[in-house]
Amino acid sequence: MNIETVKQLDDALSCPPASLVESLAQIDGDLLVLGVAGKMGPTLARMAKRASDQAGVPRRVIGVARFSNATERQKLDDWGIETIKADLLDESAVAELPDAPNVVFMAGRKFGSTGNEALTWAMNAVVPAIVARRYRDSRIATFSTGNVYGLVPVSGGGSVESDSLNPAGEYAMSCLGRERVLEHFSRTHGTPMSIIRLNYACELRYGVLVDLATRIASGQQIDLTMGSFNVIWQGDANAHALASLADCDNPPFIINVAGPEILSVRTVAEQLAERLGQPVEYTSNESPTALLNDGRFSHERYGPPEVGVSQMLDWVADWVKRGGESLGKPTGFEVRDGKF
Repeated sequence: MNIETVKQLDDALSCPPASLVESLAQIDGDLLVLGVAGKMGPTLARMAKRASDQAGVPRRVIGVARFSNATERQKLDDWGIETIKADLLDESAVAELPDAPNVVFMAGRKFGSTGNEALTWAMNAVVPAIVARRYRDSRIATFSTGNVYGLVPVSGGGSVESDSLNPAGEYAMSCLGRERVLEHFSRTHGTPMSIIRLNYACELRYGVLVDLATRIASGQQIDLTMGSFNVIWQGDANAHALASLADCDNPPFIINVAGPEILSVRTVAEQLAERLGQPVEYTSNESPTALLNDGRFSHERYGPPEVGVSQMLDWVADWVKRGGESLGKPTGFEVRDGKF
């Protein structure tokens, strides 16, 4: 069955697996989601609320963001998520936020980094220090990115958590800065943390599959230079990120969140073109390296993704063909020099 409305999509993205319900039942206290108004934040917060309710755990789920979009804030309020408007770069505003023993840190900056690198570093490396000091007595699960590994051979199966880091460009370097700052405060204060290196979450309004489908539908050529990628359904990424709260440790627990396969851009484009009933043309040739994560550790620990690639392709193609809502934010997955 296809997903036909935004409401159905939000329901699907926030539906907690049974394993997460069990996991959150073992964790006491309220949950604070910092940067809740981003692409993943609303459905992650709602999933946490739904899982807690199903577990019979009385838990406040509180979302913090600048909330430039009042409609998004109202949606969270309607879902039972308490919302607070605050600028996380304002240390005094962060000091006034409520205490919470569990924190999911999602705030960060990627697009627009080129030309305004200073703000990117402030958001990705200064805000973590502010948050780590304020919530030194909490568990903190924080989002990072597979970009910190850098380009790796496609034939190698993707980066694993123990690999050395080789970020390219100021965005990826600032994300490594975020990790190092959090590690410092974890070691200094004894704060249990997890660091989630994500590569790439996809839903029907945003993601690599949406980028490819949209380009095919509009007759654009597909650039094959970044010839391979990972993708994971955003609902599965939400679940694995929330489950990592139970594994927070000092120094931080590191985990890749990614789909089980390395996907070929050419093959996926052909599969989408067939579903869309459109021809597809390519430019350039595949490089032997790409930004790739090996997500097997998270699958072993939290369970395999519940939504597979074939299902995502069906949903995305149908959504794009029907002119479904888009967030209008291309992923930039094809960028190889780290300039976003």
